[in-house]
Amino acid sequence: INMVFLSFLQALCDVSLAQKSDVDKAVAAAKEAFEDGEWGKMNPRDRGRLIYKLADLMEEHQEELATIETIDSGAVYTLALKTHVGMSIQTFRYFAGWCDKIQGSTIPINQARPNRNLTFTKKEPIGVCAIIIPWNYPLMMLAWKTAACLAAGNTVVLKPAQVTPLTALKFAELSARAGIPKGVVNILPGSGAVVGQHLSDHPDVRKLGFTGSTEIGKHIMKSCAVSNVKKVSLELGGKSPLIIFSDCDIDKAVSVFFNKGENCIAAGRIFVEDSIHDQFVKRVVEEVEKMKIGDPLDRSTDHGPQNHKTHLEKLLEYCQIANMEGATLVYGGKQVQRPGFFFEPTVFTDVQDHMYIAKEESFGPIMIISKFRSGRANATEYGLASGVFTQDISKALYVSERLNAGTVFVNTYNKTDVASPFGGFKQSGFGKDLGQEALNEYLRIKAVTIEY
Repeated sequence: INMVFLSFLQALCDVSLAQKSDVDKAVAAAKEAFEDGEWGKMNPRDRGRLIYKLADLMEEHQEELATIETIDSGAVYTLALKTHVGMSIQTFRYFAGWCDKIQGSTIPINQARPNRNLTFTKKEPIGVCAIIIPWNYPLMMLAWKTAACLAAGNTVVLKPAQVTPLTALKFAELSARAGIPKGVVNILPGSGAVVGQHLSDHPDVRKLGFTGSTEIGKHIMKSCAVSNVKKVSLELGGKSPLIIFSDCDIDKAVSVFFNKGENCIAAGRIFVEDSIHDQFVKRVVEEVEKMKIGDPLDRSTDHGPQNHKTHLEKLLEYCQIANMEGATLVYGGKQVQRPGFFFEPTVFTDVQDHMYIAKEESFGPIMIISKFRSGRANATEYGLASGVFTQDISKALYVSERLNAGTVFVNTYNKTDVASPFGGFKQSGFGKDLGQEALNEYLRIKAVTIEY
């Protein structure tokens, strides 16, 4: 696969394209490492020590990882260093601390008189886990799933997105240097149709974690059920509502585009109370006009290129549909005339509920603003994230209770943390990344009853 430096369209390197036979080899290596290798027999505290060492190595190489992430994904370097790489390091450290704290419970049950009974539960690793990640946060999405998977004692076969495999390959190198035993971490660059499908179908894979589109998630779920009823967790699409009330702190509420809009929890639809709508739009445009578009390796750049050509073309089509349906284009909507897949930050207003852009995720730097007098935020099949800005705490709690989303931000947005569970409702999927809850996605519970 010829990887492309998105700023200047120069080839970076060639990456092997995995085939079904490579999947079989990787799964076999992961199965052997889990069932017969050192990893499966390792004390949990020693396992945690290795994961801590891996996090330390990632920190030692953080600037290299950020540079690779920037040229591979188009993320601006400052964001890649702080978020893509920084949060990845935090994630591995957080889950390393959980390794020796995974424990079951004792349960009182009816006694078999005159004998007695003791019932307890054990939380055990599942075995070989497949992980399939997207291209918007290549390293961070790897970390969110892989750290919990390894902390629970599993082995992993990971498929990075076909267009962004490079930090995953560097991660494999650092894993080996940290002393993670052979076969525990396996990275397979390749296509979803071949590698992803075979992982979904493989009888020796016992768990599959996926982040990506709802359409592909549904297909994976069906394949996993038909093959061997493997455990599945899905973090899928979103059309996250952000509700801005007139009593908000407007300086905090005016947000610019995060990670070029290539963000699963991006505020896909902004509802602004009609009394401050025009003021809010004016402030947003002022902020967008300040953004510097350019080379993502330049530390002063605010907005880099979109990830790949197909996605850029999708954004252009998205804007064309919006114009045809009668939305008002306030700013942007065009490709930037320079080498690379650059797209102008875009703002639409007068968006009605029936319009395509009101219902479908753009996954790009397109802000969609609607006036409101009464809430319509739950009128979507997605439920990944949501937000509300108001200085009235009663109003904030009332609205947050009624929003059908796995995450609700109040007077902030995009504030994720390694200790806080992340995952959606409805067609945004099920299961959690991050926090203690993520461990449950990679564990099975066994009940043991003894009579004495």
